[in-house]
Amino acid sequence: MSENSQGHIPVMMQEVLAALPEETEKTPGIANGQKVVVDMTFGGGDYSRAFLEQTDFTVLGLDRDPAAIARGEALQSAFPNRLKLVETCFSGIDSALVKADICSEEQMNAGKVVDAVVMDLGVSSFQLDEADRGFSFMHNGPLDMRMSRSGPSAADLVAEASEEELARIFWTYGEEKASRKIARALVTARKDMPFTETKQLADAVESVKPRRPKDRIHPATQVFQALRIAVNNELGEIEMAIATAAKLLKPGGALIIVSFHSLEDRIVKQMFADMADKKSHVNKYRPEQEDFKDGYVLPFKGVKAPTSAESSSNPRARSAKMRVLKRKKERVAA
Repeated sequence: MSENSQGHIPVMMQEVLAALPEETEKTPGIANGQKVVVDMTFGGGDYSRAFLEQTDFTVLGLDRDPAAIARGEALQSAFPNRLKLVETCFSGIDSALVKADICSEEQMNAGKVVDAVVMDLGVSSFQLDEADRGFSFMHNGPLDMRMSRSGPSAADLVAEASEEELARIFWTYGEEKASRKIARALVTARKDMPFTETKQLADAVESVKPRRPKDRIHPATQVFQALRIAVNNELGEIEMAIATAAKLLKPGGALIIVSFHSLEDRIVKQMFADMADKKSHVNKYRPEQEDFKDGYVLPFKGVKAPTSAESSSNPRARSAKMRVLKRKKERVAA
C-alpha cells in the first residue's frame, strides 16, 4: 500500500481489488463494451489509480468536492480513454453515468449498466488536513465543513439552529452524551459572539465537557462529526446511493462499501440485508420491489476488517469495515 505525496493512505486497497467481479453479464451499447467500475469517492484518486493500473476496468470517478476533481486531472491525462471524472454527490451517480457517456439516459433508467460500484465513506484525509475546509479542530480554520463548498456551512448551522435541533444533531449523528448541555452552552455563547472558527467551537465544547486524563479523543470530536454529517446530509446520501447503485449493477456486479463508524455501517448492513432478503426493513430510499426481482446476495458473512499490519501502519484504517453486495446472475432458460 503506497502513500501519496500529500500523506493520504488508501484503506483496504487489496480487499477492495479482490472484491471486484471477475465476470459480469454483457450489456450491449454500454461503455463501448468495456467493464465499468464507479469510484464514488474519488478523493485522492488512490482507488481509481489501482483500478486503472491493476485491472482492465474503465473508471468513472465521482466526488462532490471540486478540489478532488481538480486533483484527478493529472491521472485522467495519464489514462485519457479509461478515466472519466464527474463532480457530483452520491445521489447523482445515475445522471453522472449519462454525463460521462457511459450509457444513455434510457439505459440508465433501465439499470444493469455497471460492473462494480465502490464507496469509501466519511471525510477524506485531504479535507481533514486542510485547515481552510473546517473539518478538523487540529488546525484552526473557518467553521465550514462543506464537502461541495456550496450551501449552508457548519457556522450557519451553529448560528441558526435551535437549541433542541443542535442537541438532536449532536446526539443522533455524534452519539454525544452531553448533547443537551453542549447545545445549551453554544446557544448562550452565540448571543455575544458568532462561532466562525474551528478552534473557537472546540474550546467552547471543551469548556462544557472538560477533557479527562482517561479520554482517548478530544471532547469536541463527536460534535464535529455530527455537524459534518448534518451539513453534508451524509447519511441520507448514503441511503440514496446504495439504493440507486444496486439497481445500476449488472448481473454478477458488486457494490463494495468501506465504512468507518457505526452510523454508516448500520445503514449499509441493514440495506444490504434487506436487498439480499436476509431481513425486512422499511426504507424510504429503497427502489420498488420490482427493481430487486433478479435478487442480490451477500458473498461473505459479516464484515471484512483491515489486516493487523495495515491497522498498525495506518491508524485511520483501524475502524474500517468492508461489506459487499452482489447482484445475482440471471438464470438462462434451458
